[in-house]
Amino acid sequence: TPRTANGIGDFLAMNLIPDIPGIYREDLLTHIGRKPEEPEVQGVLLSHAHADHANYISFLHKDIPIYCGESCKYVLEAVSEQSQRSIENEVIDFKPRPLYRRDYKKPPIQRTFKTFRTGDKIKIDSLEIEPIHVDHSVPGAYGFIIHTSEGTIVYTGDLRMHGLHAEMTTDFVEAAREAKPKAMITEGTRIEKGRTDESEQKVYEESKKELLGNKKLSVIDFNFKDIDRFRTFYRISKELGKKLVISFKHACFLEKYYSDPKLKAPHSTDENILLLKPKRLTGTYIDEDYTEKYIRDRLDYPNIITAEEIAKRPQDYMVVLNFWYFNTLIDLKPDGGVYIHSLSEPFNEEMEISFDRMMNWLRFFNLKFVQAHCSGHINGADLKELISTINPKELYPIHTEHPGMFRKLGIKTKMVKEGKTYKV
Repeated sequence: TPRTANGIGDFLAMNLIPDIPGIYREDLLTHIGRKPEEPEVQGVLLSHAHADHANYISFLHKDIPIYCGESCKYVLEAVSEQSQRSIENEVIDFKPRPLYRRDYKKPPIQRTFKTFRTGDKIKIDSLEIEPIHVDHSVPGAYGFIIHTSEGTIVYTGDLRMHGLHAEMTTDFVEAAREAKPKAMITEGTRIEKGRTDESEQKVYEESKKELLGNKKLSVIDFNFKDIDRFRTFYRISKELGKKLVISFKHACFLEKYYSDPKLKAPHSTDENILLLKPKRLTGTYIDEDYTEKYIRDRLDYPNIITAEEIAKRPQDYMVVLNFWYFNTLIDLKPDGGVYIHSLSEPFNEEMEISFDRMMNWLRFFNLKFVQAHCSGHINGADLKELISTINPKELYPIHTEHPGMFRKLGIKTKMVKEGKTYKV
């Protein structure tokens, strides 16, 4: 794990980030004995708010503006509100390093964000960029059509065709095709996968079937950035007459979504939603047990509930509970019930270890494991069709462990190498 005390020094030394001139914060450079640099980048286009795309904005020079969708900014604000400040999680604002105790209460430096929606056009120097919405497992996801003096470049961002809003991805594909791109940068997370029958409707049907006859505790876990998945379980809870119990962290996201009319999300004080009060410090749930601002700001909400209250009538609730908070099961005291894992199955050794630990918890409390998930990434069959439709002259696959598979598509394909500059 990179040491916070060394700023970006460990990241650079271990090649975790590229040593590109003119992009990093002045304080992070001087902290490791280097001279500050004037920004050489006029802007960063952020496709969506997932951590693997957004988090290292934390390191960028304060004078480099970030361009993102309006809903994307809401997600980033929710993440910031409920996260403990760290050097890798300072996307919205940052505090100069080294951070001394005497400076803890000083206000952070705000980044410049320029938000957009589909239909807007962005001018950065000689470039004109058209952001167009795509369907992904987080709101505010976009692809980009970038018009340059040498031709058009298309970037897919992360997208899919099997979600609830396939028409948004279709809008992007049609606009990209009409632009006759000279080059296309494409995600390829699941290029090796054939066409699947996954869908949000299937998640709904399978989950409701398991929960319908459950007379004991219902526990569910999903990524709360996924507004479609939230709506799925919110719908099920209402149809089954159960209250949906979420955390105070979840409330941060839901209230940001509520502020965007296009997302049509309920407020966290909705009559069908309860907030689970975590057990802290004295264990007595008194207000002084809570130091985090995002919790303190909501302690007067009328719909707060404790695990002990849920344990009295577990059949009345659907509790959204992430694995890292499974110790709450000790207070919920389930003796049987259903656990719906609405997340990706483990795909690396670290995830497999965590998955095994999770299963041990479920076995201990006799909770039935149910897998019900719909990926945020396009499958290989749909992706090949999408690329064929857009028909770029050159293809640059990224965000994939199988870039070589793109060479079979009959389009000139460049294997992207780290640190190399490409020209169109």
